[in-house]
Amino acid sequence: MEKELWRQLIHASGVFIVVLSYFLPPTLLIILCVAIVVFVQIVFHLDHDHNIPFFSTILRQTKRKDDERGFVYFFIGIIITLYFFQFNMAIANAAILILLFGDSASTIIGKRFGKIKLPFQSHKTLEGSLTLLVVGLLVSLTQLPFITAFVGAMAGTLTEAYSPIDDNIPIPLVSALVMSVAVYLF
Repeated sequence: MEKELWRQLIHASGVFIVVLSYFLPPTLLIILCVAIVVFVQIVFHLDHDHNIPFFSTILRQTKRKDDERGFVYFFIGIIITLYFFQFNMAIANAAILILLFGDSASTIIGKRFGKIKLPFQSHKTLEGSLTLLVVGLLVSLTQLPFITAFVGAMAGTLTEAYSPIDDNIPIPLVSALVMSVAVYLF
């Protein structure tokens, strides 16, 4: 469980992207995210044969045995969200925050306290999903009004629970899309 906690803390540290969005245009944020992916990919490759101070320690403490590409999907989700929703950075930021904090909290709580399995998902729990909904709503409220934040958090929760692909890509995209529709309708 400690390994997963460190992994999710690193996941949540992506909040720097939202902070930087107040100072940098979306295009520069996208370039920064691409640069980070390339850098980490190089570090991953080098880490197989060499001990890289600081980075090798972090990788060995946080990397899942069956998932070396999770960070790539994480940044792909953020990059695509920034690209398509840069017309409303509050929506893009809220969707990214749902991914950063809601998904991380749901993993931690679901693995630690989850008892009730979701229908059609034997590896997801109601406790984890409710955590994503609450945390996703709270972080979205820093960017958007309640109704928009709620529907975005709900969309992120359902996407995380039932996405057939790595949830790091669709969570922010689906959340941002639903929040955009909500802003348009309300």
